[in-house]
Amino acid sequence: MSLQVGVIGTGMIGQDHIRRLTRVLSGVSVVAVSDIDRNRAADAAPEGAEVFAEAGDLIRSDKVQAVVICSWGPAHEAQLLDCIAAGKPVFCEKPMVTSEAAALKVMEAEVAFGRRLVQVGFMRRFDADYRRLKAVIDGGTLGAPLMYHSTHRNASVPEGLYTSEMPLNDTLVHDADVTRWLLDDEIAGVEVRVPRRSTRGKDLRDPVVVLLHMASGALVDVEISVNIAYGYDIRGEVSCEMGVAALPNRPATVISDRHGIRQAIPEDWRERFIEAYDQEFREWIVAAGQGTATGPSTWDGYAATLVADAALRAVESGQTETVAMRDKPDLYARPVAAVA
Repeated sequence: MSLQVGVIGTGMIGQDHIRRLTRVLSGVSVVAVSDIDRNRAADAAPEGAEVFAEAGDLIRSDKVQAVVICSWGPAHEAQLLDCIAAGKPVFCEKPMVTSEAAALKVMEAEVAFGRRLVQVGFMRRFDADYRRLKAVIDGGTLGAPLMYHSTHRNASVPEGLYTSEMPLNDTLVHDADVTRWLLDDEIAGVEVRVPRRSTRGKDLRDPVVVLLHMASGALVDVEISVNIAYGYDIRGEVSCEMGVAALPNRPATVISDRHGIRQAIPEDWRERFIEAYDQEFREWIVAAGQGTATGPSTWDGYAATLVADAALRAVESGQTETVAMRDKPDLYARPVAAVA
């Protein structure tokens, strides 16, 4: 039987997920959509899907078995709490929430429910290249990881919709999450350094360099450049005691001709991570069909929120800001079986 899903938020990523759920993946049907712009929701709705004016009504609908949240970040807290109250598995795009207080409310509600329902959309964990890199680290042949270099470059960002805070409270969360996952370590402190600004970014604080101090003593540097012009460029390299492992450039095809040797650069996140998005939803569909969640959890969303908050403090203070996490609830300490 097909999993009946409702999608909240029909902007760019919401529309892409609707395409994925209706045209690419099996075992799932989009039966409901909702957006603050009802006309946009109606245009994005697959044939036969009901259009809801209110997200809460979609969540509580008897026809909806699981929910995909693609609305803007400040709306996520209420929508996640409604999903947990209804006992419905929910896939939530990042950021999970926009404050520590909101993250704690969602976590406390899920812990009280007694079963994982929330999966956060940190798609890099589902990318084949990142998974191979993690397998090398976990295999131990290179020894303990000492440093990790992470680069996150966008060709451009929408003018007026992307503020100076967003490289740290929106973009950084991906690098923070994949660092925690790759190194199996927590982030204990955050530093931020801002070089001369790019003239392409006008008033935007760009680029920025973030230094993550891991609990183990490993160091992670993150370069965030969101107006780099040439394309969407994601890189990662881990330096260990006995060697180095790095992500390959994507796409991997290298062209040699009379113009020289060159390699294409993805235009945006959809091109670079299209297969990762497909895979994260394959695994979510299976788990949601069993009434639960897999992959990045509420705990991971909470951790990323704390890192973003610390980075925003650090850019103002010029100091290393501490990331103080509460004790991990047993619900998130239990191992989650991999979903095929």
